[in-house]
Amino acid sequence: MTMTDLQAAREKTVRDHMELENQLDWDAVIATFQHPRYELYGVGTVFDGEADVRKYFAQSRATFPDQRNEIISLGSGGDCVFVEFWLMGTHLGESRGPDGPVAPTGKAFKVRMSAVFEFAADSDKIVCERPYFDPRAIQLQLA
Repeated sequence: MTMTDLQAAREKTVRDHMELENQLDWDAVIATFQHPRYELYGVGTVFDGEADVRKYFAQSRATFPDQRNEIISLGSGGDCVFVEFWLMGTHLGESRGPDGPVAPTGKAFKVRMSAVFEFAADSDKIVCERPYFDPRAIQLQLA
């Protein structure tokens, strides 16, 4: 496989991965990984391994059951795919705030985010997703 073919395959994996998250198809999302791992910059949380990642899916969707993403732009270089996207959802479940639990507000949010998807060498399988965001941007919309 040429590097151009590998980059195209990786970009397809990311597009599929993000759409599968929208569909809540967690088994298929897990299948896009060689090793499931999310590093959530902005809140300093890491979910490593399948059980931990599934816990993240359950927690985030309990708070925002309609959470979804919309890709704005996508590109690749080296062993990474870079994505800018909108993240949207409605606060329908209890969340964690800096001072403890936060009751659901019923309000929606829409924030612009970016993420780096790291791939195993010579593979189209993800080894880590690193979303970058400002959690205050979400909190301000839910207040």
